[in-house]
Amino acid sequence: MTEISASDLTLEEKASLTSGADFWTTKAVERAGIRSIMMTDGPHGLRKQAGGTDHLGLASSVPATCFPPAVGIGSSWDPELIEQVGAAIGVEAAIEDVAVVLGPGINIKRSPLCGRNFEYFSEDPIVSGLLGAASVRGVQSQGVGTSLKHFAANNQEFDRMRASSDIDPRPLREIYLRGFERVVKDAAPWTVMCSYNRLNGVWTSEDPWLLTRVLRDEWGFDGLVVSDWGAVNDRVTGIAAGLDLEMPASGGRTDAQLVAAVRAGELDEGVLDTAASRAIDLVHRAASRPAADGPLDVDAHHALAREAAGRSIVLLKNDGALLPLSADRTVAVIGAFAAEPRFQGAGSSLINPTRVDAALEALREVGGDRVAYAPGFAIAGGAVAASGRTAEELQAEAVETACAADVAVVFLGLPAAEESEGFDRDHIDLPSVQLAVLDAVLEANPHTVVVLSNGGVVALPFHERVPAIVESWLLGQAGGSAVADVLYGEVNPSGKLTETIPVRLEDNPSYGNFPGEFGHVRYGEGLLVGYRWYDAKGLEVTYPFGHGLSYTTFSYGTATASVTEAGDIAVQVDVTNTGDRDGREVVQVYLAPVRSIAQRAPRELKAFSSVALAAGETRTVGLTVRREDLAYWDIRVDRFVVEGGDYTVEVAASSRDIRSAVVVPVEGDAISLPLTMDSSVGDVVAHPVAGPIVMGALGGFLGELNATDSSAASMMPNDDAMEKMMASFPIGRLIGFPGIDVTYEQVEQLLAAANEGVAVPA
Repeated sequence: MTEISASDLTLEEKASLTSGADFWTTKAVERAGIRSIMMTDGPHGLRKQAGGTDHLGLASSVPATCFPPAVGIGSSWDPELIEQVGAAIGVEAAIEDVAVVLGPGINIKRSPLCGRNFEYFSEDPIVSGLLGAASVRGVQSQGVGTSLKHFAANNQEFDRMRASSDIDPRPLREIYLRGFERVVKDAAPWTVMCSYNRLNGVWTSEDPWLLTRVLRDEWGFDGLVVSDWGAVNDRVTGIAAGLDLEMPASGGRTDAQLVAAVRAGELDEGVLDTAASRAIDLVHRAASRPAADGPLDVDAHHALAREAAGRSIVLLKNDGALLPLSADRTVAVIGAFAAEPRFQGAGSSLINPTRVDAALEALREVGGDRVAYAPGFAIAGGAVAASGRTAEELQAEAVETACAADVAVVFLGLPAAEESEGFDRDHIDLPSVQLAVLDAVLEANPHTVVVLSNGGVVALPFHERVPAIVESWLLGQAGGSAVADVLYGEVNPSGKLTETIPVRLEDNPSYGNFPGEFGHVRYGEGLLVGYRWYDAKGLEVTYPFGHGLSYTTFSYGTATASVTEAGDIAVQVDVTNTGDRDGREVVQVYLAPVRSIAQRAPRELKAFSSVALAAGETRTVGLTVRREDLAYWDIRVDRFVVEGGDYTVEVAASSRDIRSAVVVPVEGDAISLPLTMDSSVGDVVAHPVAGPIVMGALGGFLGELNATDSSAASMMPNDDAMEKMMASFPIGRLIGFPGIDVTYEQVEQLLAAANEGVAVPA
């Protein structure tokens, strides 16, 4: 049977394909053999609602494996692991006949206050892009599509459906779009989801620059652009801009608007044909998937969730090798999160898990009756809160339990009510009642381990007093077992931070520009997002980007770096596991030009690799820095440009733990900037044609100035200072000064000849 195209459909049928049939499915055109397909929320598991539908996770969903959210699994820094998890999600989607999983989310963690940070990977675009691409590859390997979101600059929940993210061109391109570009080019997601917000005053759902010029013309995206649910502002304007599918259903209202606009000559029918064709292509892609084998292997996917959770845990501190715990030591487990785990965030990504492991139960499976428990505090709505005991009674019990044990393990974290899709946090502090319990336990037993459960960064005012801290984020349904695996040493922790833990919220670069006011949020920190800011300002942090410890140790050899024929930088370094346990190290590569004409951070992550090493093993680790990732966005030519010169290549265990550095020369991109009367003297002097002539004229001018204007000469301590002053002086404004023996017309002729590359006699 010949496949149907948009040209075979009526105007009304074409319009119908560009909006949903209901909350989760697209419309069918039965006469043409075009079926309806289902989309459901992700990104860390399948949320297929069984009955009533909503976008905030209020209605129940079919059971599915809840894998670690991005805040957790991102800390693995392991694309292979994330691709494996993505493939498992794809299998579950295929079994449920879901065509597209709505994820991954790769928005930048601009502020630790963003309520949806648990769904995002990092404050860095290279990390977000590489891990996001892995997730897309995994899901789509099973014949199920993904929806890369939220495009673009959706970095807060406050006023997210109206606010304008006002961002200058360089940070927009280098920070907020770069990860999306990487995923589109490397993994070709079936769909891209536009965000709710405006970008520099324009709704993303109707921004032709974003949806067509950048996404399609520059990056080569050939899939379908779908709106976030309820993100469409003007359907006719949106479809002309490149928005192909409105979700959810509008009851036919906006379909009628499209039909009316075409008939009135206000919308080219070819634009509608293009959108309808993309919708048909998506249906064909979904239909080509082989029938899925079922039922779901629940145990196998739970085991994968446990492995992924163990790889997501970050050991922040381990003084005196307090961890791992010995099975014969008595342990006081304190904190309600140990028995009532918080393992995922709230909102549209809320999964109905196939099972849930609690850390307390998993710890007792190893330690038996040597593991005692006291809840310490109540979580709102939890079992402890329902018991009616006072905070003082719970704390006293915790102290008594800690006194009787060799080691106290205190589980602290953020209640679900404090972070969710739909609103931002007001602060980064842990609840005061939890901190009070920790203080009391520390006084009773200094051998204390803190285990954190949180979807966003929290302040750690106790980090100098507590000997061991484990950041377990939100770990999915198997997180409790994974925590026990790490605490008892069955798993050697290897996670590293993909975001900085600041000392204070006030130190964060977005502070004062978040969340904005009156419908606008100014990204005033520019390029200096996350670790870039802390390094540039020399600010103390609690734990830096890329930090994470292990139960073993790693040494690094001397790194080497060279430029390949393709212009990439090939980096090699020997890494040795110098301890007595098998482990895994995340090797990181940071770069910065030695000198630059543009603002640069002191270092920027450009490559990384998660490397498994047996005890005593040495391995040569090779990493590649793509040439395109060296580029900055040059606002003079409106494109990415690689600046020529020497670059410092740093091989590191974190952004502040540099193990080896080497300098490598990089050939720059040629750019041609036309000279005008507004060009500075410095610009003209640097030009190969005009420069020598202007230098000759300036020599006489400077001598004349010093001879005739003693006050000017006295203000300049030396000739170098005079040259610096003149470097930014517009060339056209020098005419008429004493010693400048050229006319305006002669300068115009000189500049015109220079722009044409013609040699002009001096």
